[in-house]
Amino acid sequence: QVQFVESGGGLVQAGGSLRLSCTASGSTLRINVIGWYRQAPGKQRALVASIRSGGTTYYVDSVKGRFTISRDNAKNTVYLQMNNLKPEDTAAYYCNTPGLGDWGQGAQVTVSS
Repeated sequence: QVQFVESGGGLVQAGGSLRLSCTASGSTLRINVIGWYRQAPGKQRALVASIRSGGTTYYVDSVKGRFTISRDNAKNTVYLQMNNLKPEDTAAYYCNTPGLGDWGQGAQVTVSS
């Protein structure tokens, strides 16, 4: 069983920055891809960024150039550096791997205008 724990959320003003952390525990050796997802109230959860074990990254167009996903293999941790935050980024942020149906508590990110 793999479990992800998110941290680093908070309340920031538009244009500010936050760094989210995602630490994986359990059976982590076979995880190839980890993604950051976000979900606003009443909205569907959507992928915003992902990183493969080899380092290949993906970003949705709305965050490209503002968000950076990275990893620290020794800590089983994936980060999401979010710069130039916009009110539209307000959501609960989760990390997960494709195929896993369980979700953690998430990290709340609120961006004020």
